[in-house]
Amino acid sequence: MERVNMVKSVSRALDIINIVSMKKTGCGVTEIANQIDINKSSVYRILTTLEKYGYIEQDLDSEKYKLGYQFLDISSRLLESIDLRTEAKPFLEELESQTNEVIHLVVYDEGEVVYLEKMEGTETLRMHSKVGRRAPMHCTAVGKVILSYLPDTKVLEVIDTKGLPKHTDRTIVDPALFLEELKKVRQQGYALDLEENENGITCIGAPIFDNTENVVAAFSISGTTMRMTEERLAELKVTIIDVGKKISMRLGSRQSQVV
Repeated sequence: MERVNMVKSVSRALDIINIVSMKKTGCGVTEIANQIDINKSSVYRILTTLEKYGYIEQDLDSEKYKLGYQFLDISSRLLESIDLRTEAKPFLEELESQTNEVIHLVVYDEGEVVYLEKMEGTETLRMHSKVGRRAPMHCTAVGKVILSYLPDTKVLEVIDTKGLPKHTDRTIVDPALFLEELKKVRQQGYALDLEENENGITCIGAPIFDNTENVVAAFSISGTTMRMTEERLAELKVTIIDVGKKISMRLGSRQSQVV
């Protein structure tokens, strides 16, 4: 690791924190010293300092050191400061640049999706979507992907209150078929809108998870059905799942590390 322009004592303290964090049962002074190649007295002084500020604590029975609860306080403040739109935007801009298609970011609200972000791309495409506007869940890729990760009771509540109104000839209007569709979406990790909301427009959407592993948003790539062929959708599904994992990681999700 490059140490130029770094404070050695701070660097060592961070190395120690990293080592201690890797073991649930904690680490002893000798074990830590052997891993970072500094003497035990130096390790002990650093541990004592970290303990004073709550970042490290010692188990009185085993005499091993573990992470302190100060990290929980800091992490909770970090999570509270995270803004979904801000964290997602760089990834969505890159996705727009790669695909040249319309990119949407939405959140769930009272049985519908609300558009937080829309990037127009460079290809010609007219859509009804607009930041702040609402859209149905049952016939949009973003709506379906959010519903697929919500509890069954919530899904049934949305169907009961909002219904499955027909937007095009391809809209799924049968509740049983729609529930099967949601099961498929969850298994594959993405959703498709095959001209189910607007004629001539095909979309592919993926979920975004937060630190509690709950779905908090979804995003999609939208293009004309002529451009969004089966072959292209097969390529885009890999990309969109990967981007979803990266955004989720920024929000504290661990699912992003699971393939």
